[in-house]
Amino acid sequence: MSPPTEPSTSTPPVRRFKDPAYRPVAPTLAELRQRIDSLDEQIVELLAQRAQCVRDATRFKRDAFQVQAPARQAEVFERVRRLAAAHEDAFPGLPAIVEGAFRTLVAGFVAAEGDLFQQTEPIEP
Repeated sequence: MSPPTEPSTSTPPVRRFKDPAYRPVAPTLAELRQRIDSLDEQIVELLAQRAQCVRDATRFKRDAFQVQAPARQAEVFERVRRLAAAHEDAFPGLPAIVEGAFRTLVAGFVAAEGDLFQQTEPIEP
């Protein structure tokens, strides 16, 4: 038995979806990977913008509980899950994937914001 190999990126597909309504996104795996790489660049840029907003939000927090903001976290997770549900026909299970990704992102942002909070000081009235 030969060892497994990665799929060819320049050949036509070797499988098709049974659903006759399915419309391919690209004719080759190479083109799909280029699109994915481009989307990843956009996603990272958007995450950097989100990070800057999180950093700035630190100025409005009085204590570690406000940095954690558990009610706000729950709102975010419910909101992104709802947004992803609008696309679930194209990719079953997308709401759970998006929520899981956001739970990881938010945990990282909250941890970083906790560190940033230590770099702030109260404003005297």
